[in-house]
Amino acid sequence: MVDNLSKDTHHREHNQEINTSVELEFYQFINKLKTGIWLIGIPSWLFGITDRSMSAFADGYLSVVEIFQLLTTSFFFVSWLYLKPENISDQDAGLLCPYQGNQVELKKRHMISQEYILPFPYLCQIYHLLNLKHLETIHKFSLNNLRILSISDFQPTTFGGIIKFNTLLDSPINALRIWRQPIVEVDLILHTPYTIELSIPVYDNKRIIVIFYAFPLNDREHQLFIEIYSDLDWPKPLLQVLLHFASCLTLFEDLPYLRDLAEVNIERLFKLSKFSKQANMLLFKRFVELYGASGDRVKLIENRN
Repeated sequence: MVDNLSKDTHHREHNQEINTSVELEFYQFINKLKTGIWLIGIPSWLFGITDRSMSAFADGYLSVVEIFQLLTTSFFFVSWLYLKPENISDQDAGLLCPYQGNQVELKKRHMISQEYILPFPYLCQIYHLLNLKHLETIHKFSLNNLRILSISDFQPTTFGGIIKFNTLLDSPINALRIWRQPIVEVDLILHTPYTIELSIPVYDNKRIIVIFYAFPLNDREHQLFIEIYSDLDWPKPLLQVLLHFASCLTLFEDLPYLRDLAEVNIERLFKLSKFSKQANMLLFKRFVELYGASGDRVKLIENRN
């Protein structure tokens, strides 16, 4: 059932990407055509102004009609200069590329940044971030026994995938209730082999978005960047303090687990994931499908960059 859904959504997304690409090429073609016509018009208008000026001053006398013609030609030339077509790259990026438009909006809502160099293989971090079960186990304390109720949707994308899952704040005294409703649908998105987004809805259609950037430094270390964004109407300094504390607490909980992962054969876990039928591993399986069980394709991408 999930495989059929994944194929259908992948097919729809592929068609959408093709349509978007064709539409973008069409707009680029029209933009180039407009720019070409505009550039040809400049020397044409200059030739017209020069020709009328030479004709008007040929007899050493300017009539009212000649003055009117010169002023009219000059006016249309100046108007032509103001009609320069806009370059698509200067237009609102959200019209043709919604993701870039969202990125611009995210920058306006940036709350905190954290950076760490962790003495664990990069693949350990990927396995940890894409395995939904860690929210119930590794972060049992900080999330106060949060439960994953169900996987509501999974969509593979060209470079990753999106998984949506419903979570429940089981305890009535859970501190997270100040952020969100007891039951919400959370999005976990694999954008690239290095970028993972966690999007959590809060009250009044507002969200907290956490973006993880993980980069391998060598076989034993990786660099982790954590960026948090929010459109909550709370005082920003207070919100920043709370988010810094929450981020540090969850990272502190991660360390023993990452250490344990580093001591096992992480590549074997990657290979075994291909046969896993657990819904909470769908996004991790997608990573393995795209970038290999040993991360060799990730290294290849990194070398190319």
